[in-house]
Amino acid sequence: MIPLSVLDLSVVTTATRPAAALRNSIDLARHVDQLGYVRYWLAEHHNLASVASPAPDVMIGQIAAATSHLRVGSGGVMLPNHAPLVVAERFKMLEALFPGRIDLGLGRAPGTDGATAYALRSRLDRREGDDFLERLHELTLWETRDFPPGHPYNNVVAMPDDTPLPPIWLLGSSDYSSELAAQVGMGFAFAHHFAAHDAVDAMTNYRMHFKPSGWRTTPHAILAVAVVTAETDAEAERLASSMDLNRLRRDRGQYSPLPSPEEAMAYPYTDAERASIKRNRSRLFVGSPATVREKLQPMIAASEADELMIITAVYDHEARKKSYSLLAEAFGLSERKAA
Repeated sequence: MIPLSVLDLSVVTTATRPAAALRNSIDLARHVDQLGYVRYWLAEHHNLASVASPAPDVMIGQIAAATSHLRVGSGGVMLPNHAPLVVAERFKMLEALFPGRIDLGLGRAPGTDGATAYALRSRLDRREGDDFLERLHELTLWETRDFPPGHPYNNVVAMPDDTPLPPIWLLGSSDYSSELAAQVGMGFAFAHHFAAHDAVDAMTNYRMHFKPSGWRTTPHAILAVAVVTAETDAEAERLASSMDLNRLRRDRGQYSPLPSPEEAMAYPYTDAERASIKRNRSRLFVGSPATVREKLQPMIAASEADELMIITAVYDHEARKKSYSLLAEAFGLSERKAA
């Protein structure tokens, strides 16, 4: 059976403020650790009223300390926002504290709007255009120490120097990201939950063109999907109504906290809005455990996914935990004993 993992956005709702959302993330991580999930990643978003965590490295340390078995990582660090040396130092520290349990997922996007991106980077060395490849290369050089002779960085060491960088994963939602991950020989995670590009094409392309490297000898492709599961299809639909309205508002540039199902179901949708929600449902899997598994299996098989990473954003925290429990049972995860 395919391994399951979690991508957590630390969701803020109209009843759950950001500080509580962060505590909920730690509680959820403990929960899925016992259920048998293998990985728990935290996203980096800035200036979004619906997402509480702008600093995944901080949350990674908290969650790794609160769990026993999960690999904990970033899904991901938005590399254009950070000096590569800073990323190297922070993740080497995490790896030193939690050896063999840390992942470094990297993204190309800013994770925010233009003004916020400028504020994040205004004190960094400003480079023209898309400088992700340049930053990625520099990040790897802090590990390999292959700076050219005479380069000033030869005298700079990313500490702790007795600890390697954790495994690097490239995140993406396009064919470009899958091709890059294959060329540099790193793990790849595809964001089906917001991608316009076809997941099957991206993931099979990655596997087909993968080149073994010092980072990985074999390809590993994670399929990230948005899922809402409940005991019945009807209850899952009720819970998912919050995501439907939230996505509709996001498409209009309104990044507000996640509304309640009651607010979502009472909203006076126009025909055009209902059509938009129906289109967005191609990126959201909703239903009972049996229904969701049946919907997911064709994509899992066609994409040859090595792992399924679940994003569940529902209004009620206990319903969210229940959704992950039901999926664990549906996919045959082996529950772990509490440490």
